[in-house]
Amino acid sequence: ISYSDCAIQVFFFHVFGVADLALLTVMAYDRYIAICKPLYYKTIMKKTTCIHMAASAWLSCVPYAALHTGNIFHLSFCKSNVIGQFFCEVPQLLKLSCSVSYFSKAGVLAFSFLLVVICFAFISMSYIQIFTVVLRIPVKEKQRKAFSTCIPHLIVVSLFVSTGSFAYLKPVSNSPSALDLTASLLYSVLPSVINPVIYTMRNNDIKAAMQKL
Repeated sequence: ISYSDCAIQVFFFHVFGVADLALLTVMAYDRYIAICKPLYYKTIMKKTTCIHMAASAWLSCVPYAALHTGNIFHLSFCKSNVIGQFFCEVPQLLKLSCSVSYFSKAGVLAFSFLLVVICFAFISMSYIQIFTVVLRIPVKEKQRKAFSTCIPHLIVVSLFVSTGSFAYLKPVSNSPSALDLTASLLYSVLPSVINPVIYTMRNNDIKAAMQKL
């Protein structure tokens, strides 16, 4: 793969990865409003608000991806040009670099960690509020219905965070094992594949069709 193609891969990989995280954060806010402030839901989550939130989620990922991509052009590569992954990944590129990349590694890690912590903290606070309200509902059926709207989102968030943490927080090895390759593949593919499946299973028409099989 050429140098420019690798940079393009890094850019779009981070664009879609951060967009996923941002949209999951926005969806947590949507669940919070739906359960904690149901009477104001249509007023707060009107069409223009949803469009602005979705657009902000997508636009916010561009500077982050540009930061990672720009960081690549400041590195010098004089080692092997073989990347031990299915695609160009920042940790692997830093491993191949012969530049003094300590500050590059520290800066990338700190910025990524800060972004994940902010989004995860927002999601966690939203669900603390949601569970506090739901547990106060006296009718068990309504409790179950409220939880059913949150469980799919929580499953997707858990998959995204767990696979991403395993792929990026572990040390980068000189010769990636099959487990390393599998972790990277799961992180990049699994949340995106499972997400529509989980939400589709909540659709009443889909449930009816599955019961007829």
